[in-house]
Amino acid sequence: MTLWSMLGARPVDVFAWESFGEDWVTDTVEQLKLADCRIHVGRPYGTLPDLSVARATADIVFTQNGTTSGAKIPNFDWISENREGLTFNDATSAAFAQAIEWSKCDVVTFSWQKVLGSEAAHGMLILSPRALARLESYTPTWPLPKIFRMTKKGKLDVELFEGATINTPSLLATEDYLDALKWAESIGGLPVLHARANTNASVLSDWVKRTSWVDFLVSDPAIRSNTSVCLKVIDECVTSLPVAAQAEFAKNLTAILEKEGVALDAASYRSAPPGLRIWCGATIEQSDLQSLTPWLDWAFASCRAAPENAG
Repeated sequence: MTLWSMLGARPVDVFAWESFGEDWVTDTVEQLKLADCRIHVGRPYGTLPDLSVARATADIVFTQNGTTSGAKIPNFDWISENREGLTFNDATSAAFAQAIEWSKCDVVTFSWQKVLGSEAAHGMLILSPRALARLESYTPTWPLPKIFRMTKKGKLDVELFEGATINTPSLLATEDYLDALKWAESIGGLPVLHARANTNASVLSDWVKRTSWVDFLVSDPAIRSNTSVCLKVIDECVTSLPVAAQAEFAKNLTAILEKEGVALDAASYRSAPPGLRIWCGATIEQSDLQSLTPWLDWAFASCRAAPENAG
């Protein structure tokens, strides 16, 4: 919605290092066909592009935490204090678990279901005064679908931010989110949520340090996610297999965990390298992750011992 409504007034720098960030590349390059749009993609998975090339004169689009790669920005220092453009921060799996430097952000989006574990399919949008000014001073050259329109007669449609809806959302989902916010407030608010995610991620970090068959997909701790922790199998019996066989090994590993009722949806994202993805958001209990790690070792040993994986 915001990309389609606001981009085109200035040059654009898009930074992507995982599948969802690459969706914004598709929007800007293939759909909007922006004239001055520079694409900066981190390769391989688990690395960031060079953030220092961000132009102060350009609008900047980025994903704060790469859910499918396990890589996050280390800080907001790379965004100019004197920037002229707007910044679009997809904070889907970062909000409530990682610090957001609001003075460096003009458009921030996040999802209910991530760090607070509430109902899926609901997104939130936060706009700065600079973003509002863009909406009221710039009209894109392309047609906007009704669901993307944020202005009426050149002015912000404030009803969008006061409870008006295009389609009626589930009020039960809304109450669920309010309950999640009340829970977060009751345990100490934002600092405690950050601390819980950090502590959860540290459980896996400690386990990786003492485990020979696994490592982080993101090698640099400074850019390693504390929510969507992505792991890769580094045991030679697996890395020596063809790529398709490595993917099958990871699939079997996560299937064992699911069969035993230990972990659901623990496989890496379909477009990411094969491995594990363990959620460490603030709603997860540290004790559950501590209980999980022996199961991970057991599942790996079971897969490694399978006849089809021999050699």
